[in-house]
Amino acid sequence: MYVHKAGLQIDLRGQLAALSIAAVVILIGVPLWWRTTETYRAWLPVSQIQELANLQLQLSADVEVVFARGTVTPEQQKKVPLTLTQDDEHVVDEDTALRYRYETRYRTATIMEEDALNQPTAAEADLSLHTLSESPCGSLVVYVIPESSSLLPEDVDVYVGQRRTALLRIGAQTRVGRTLEQLLSHLEPRVKQVLQVMSFSHTDITAALSDRVRLSPGNKESIADSMRAFKSSPGYEITFSLLNPDPKSHRLHWDIEGAVQTYIQPLLRKLAPLANFSIDSQTLYYAMLGVNPRFDSSRSAYTLNSDSLAHVINPVEARLGSNAASSNPVLNFLLYVPDAHHSPLHINDHKKQEVPSNAFHSPRWGGIMVYNVNDFYGPEAAFPVDINIDMAKVMGVFLAQLRLLLGVQSSAPPPRFLVAPCSSAGIADWELDRLMWSRSVENIATATTTITSLAQLLDQIGNIVINDNIAQQVSSAVTSLQLAVAELESGNLRFALQYSKEAILASERAFFDPSLLHLLYFPDDQKFAIYIPLFLPMCVPILLSLLKIVSDARQRRREKHAKAD
Repeated sequence: MYVHKAGLQIDLRGQLAALSIAAVVILIGVPLWWRTTETYRAWLPVSQIQELANLQLQLSADVEVVFARGTVTPEQQKKVPLTLTQDDEHVVDEDTALRYRYETRYRTATIMEEDALNQPTAAEADLSLHTLSESPCGSLVVYVIPESSSLLPEDVDVYVGQRRTALLRIGAQTRVGRTLEQLLSHLEPRVKQVLQVMSFSHTDITAALSDRVRLSPGNKESIADSMRAFKSSPGYEITFSLLNPDPKSHRLHWDIEGAVQTYIQPLLRKLAPLANFSIDSQTLYYAMLGVNPRFDSSRSAYTLNSDSLAHVINPVEARLGSNAASSNPVLNFLLYVPDAHHSPLHINDHKKQEVPSNAFHSPRWGGIMVYNVNDFYGPEAAFPVDINIDMAKVMGVFLAQLRLLLGVQSSAPPPRFLVAPCSSAGIADWELDRLMWSRSVENIATATTTITSLAQLLDQIGNIVINDNIAQQVSSAVTSLQLAVAELESGNLRFALQYSKEAILASERAFFDPSLLHLLYFPDDQKFAIYIPLFLPMCVPILLSLLKIVSDARQRRREKHAKAD
């Protein structure tokens, strides 16, 4: 009897011990293990990111139309000034829509503006109007002048100046017997055409969305322009290289520092709101093009055909070097001086015609110019010949290539349009605005794509750690994107560009953060391989004890039922 009671007590203590261990493991051990091994994931504004994924952009442009004397009748003048707003909507794809809002204000010219419009030439009138008042960034002023005005040639109806002003000629038959509403309806398409040339067009904005939407093959010119220019970046590296393949024949001298200050820096100062630029130069000796030119006996010169130009860049690029400390895109401009045995050297286009500039450019890479110096070799020349390079000629070519590579489009104007030539700054104010519109939209599209892709990646892979720094960068990118979209809607172009730059910087810092890769490739089978040897020896005895307790409890219950029966 005593032995039986002792056995029951021992069995009871064993069951209590097993239950205690199981309770400790389940109530304390498992939560503690779960807490200490869980992946930290900071909060992200997922709902706001989803709203940005469905991009609805509105671009608002302010246009002021000023009627000069002789363009409106006294009855029409009584109803001026007034403001009209027009919306133009385009659905790009299922997730992207564009709306263009044109807010046009009409008024008559002041006395000082009338005096400025009496200048002998359109360029002088443009300068005089600019000194009276400077239009804000992103806005335009169109001066409507009578048909009798001598500012424009007979075959020109619209003059686009270097600032943010344009001159629009109106015919006398347009205003005779018409109300002001009829006059404005006649002017509206012409003003809109001026705005598309000087501000933005649907083709340019759609091309800026190339990272987000697929471009239709209908407009080949727009696709070519978007592929030629570098993508928007916070900074660019510009490298000028002088290639001297034959130092024994000629000793080259180029004032690259002075030429950069004279020709390049004015353009870069105007482009400062878009990006930061750094410039360096180098001279490479015994650097060959890598393509053997052909001798054309009819012209007594060597030629490079257009189909061989693609093979010129790779051999030269290996000698250029790279700046490993910077991740900014590099724009390469090479000046190649042929050796005495292959001079003169001319570049032919696809029609076998000689290229006037003797230069070519490669999309998103740079440009190469061939500078012939065979005229310096006289019959009694002493080698090496000292040659001073004409930097005005060289920089004129490089400046045109730089404009193309940075996205300053020089497309042909519409019929009866006259566009003023570039000033010493290398870019007109309206060209800068046009580029800022495209860059703002491009930055917004790129940042939304980056931040949306990051949110989808983090949602699909739960092992990735989201630390506070990444959450802060994502929140900063979302806030900057919302501000950029709002500023575009308000027509504040400069602020929209600034916020869009901040958004793309924050989104890329979050997307390429190294901490995101720690647990990215950590599959579940590796987890089982780590945890099974740790938990299996401990869990099997506890599980067997629990099963024995349950089995004993069922046995006692059956015995009680048997005694009761």
